Amino acid sequence: MRFAILIGGILMSGLASAACSPILQHQFKTLQGQPFDLCQYAGKPILVVNTASKCGFTKQFTKLEQMYDKYKGRGLLVIGFPSNDFKQELESNAQIGDFCKLTYMVEFPMMEKSSVTGKNANPFYQKLIQAADTSPKWNFYKYLIAPDGKTVTAYSSLTEPDDKEIISKIEGWLPKK
Repeated sequence: MRFAILIGGILMSGLASAACSPILQHQFKTLQGQPFDLCQYAGKPILVVNTASKCGFTKQFTKLEQMYDKYKGRGLLVIGFPSNDFKQELESNAQIGDFCKLTYMVEFPMMEKSSVTGKNANPFYQKLIQAADTSPKWNFYKYLIAPDGKTVTAYSSLTEPDDKEIISKIEGWLPKK
């Protein structure tokens, strides 16, 4: 009986990981050093944004947080990846976390600072770039991952988080209230 339960558990965990698309098969640490596994959001829309604390687009944190607050209960993940690729990010993860929390009251998950462009881009961003066929041109570049985990749409830094196209796609993928 124990053997059957063990085998069943192994098979079920294999099925669960198989349901997670390759683009989501990444683990990170948050700004606070906590583990974060993207596979827990398989089947849900995800808005990914590379951020920088000293950028002219930093005010987009407000709309990103509003979007997260409005839709997180229905399954949307908004996730930030601080990066100094464009030379506008603070030095430490602690400074970034304090800035985001104290200035913009950011509650959506923010990962540790990493590169999002070029050969040094973190592996997740490498897959996003490949899937969307474009890399971030500046801070607050956005990637919207469909619940299928395969379809990725890129949006420029100039596109506000509450852009009608982005909201329409997200609302179309979320369960109705």
